[in-house]
Amino acid sequence: MEQATLGVIGGSGVYQMEGLTEVKEVKVKTPFGDPSDVIVLGILGNQRIAFLPRHGRGHRIMPAELPVRANIYAFKSLGVERIISISAVGSLREDFAPLDIVIPDQLFDRTKDRPTSFFGNGLVVHISFADPFCPELSQVLYNAAQKAGARTHKGGTLVVIDGPQFSTKAESEVYRQWKMDIIGMTAVPEAKLAREAEMCYAAVAMVTDYDVWHPSHDSVTVEMVVQNLLKNAEMGKRIVRYAASEIPAERTHCPCPTALRDSIITARDRIPAKSRRDLGLLLDMYLPPTKRMPVAKKSKK
Repeated sequence: MEQATLGVIGGSGVYQMEGLTEVKEVKVKTPFGDPSDVIVLGILGNQRIAFLPRHGRGHRIMPAELPVRANIYAFKSLGVERIISISAVGSLREDFAPLDIVIPDQLFDRTKDRPTSFFGNGLVVHISFADPFCPELSQVLYNAAQKAGARTHKGGTLVVIDGPQFSTKAESEVYRQWKMDIIGMTAVPEAKLAREAEMCYAAVAMVTDYDVWHPSHDSVTVEMVVQNLLKNAEMGKRIVRYAASEIPAERTHCPCPTALRDSIITARDRIPAKSRRDLGLLLDMYLPPTKRMPVAKKSKK
């Protein structure tokens, strides 16, 4: 199968990645069903990348319906080591203005009933998730955003809600009291699953609006979001192009590549065969080889 080392997930307004050479579309089957769309492979700068439109081309999939496990697993099966997420967010701070770029460093999960782990069903794994965004990749994105000419903010907490409705004014005010900085609908469970798959994950959060809290700005509407998305989309792609040429070859300064090393709690001999089979891509390097039953020899008569 074709391989890529960098994965890019395009959010609302980012359904394709211009500037790729040697382009090829691939359909990837996973134990978790089909990804959001076909994955586009190509060369960008000195990186071979895999691009996936998060909501599908034509924006067909709501945030809570996204096949995130399939998306992340598909990237892993292609050899992806780092994922750049491009997403639209609302601002909960005066100084994070529409059309600004935020490179967040924290998450606050307010979603419900989304599958947030590859594991379960007899296999218990507890990863460390204190710092949900890869610090090394986030620094690369911050530098790239500045180089691209974006007004950029380094750090901030992204609160993730289910949607598809935008917040009420009461909810927006509570998030501000909790010191949240931006609000979106998709970074969870992407960041959690990427960490379980030992991939670096960082976000280019494109501010489209002030949510509904700002007294001198209109409440967020789809029209407002779409207008600013179109303005921000090209900036997001430009940031990715700059970042692709600056990503280090080795992953030596972040915890992401070894997230599972000490996290598998279930006794090795009690891990269900189906989990071993479906998740071998993630687990095999940490588990002893499975023993094959000897084939019975036919007796001669």
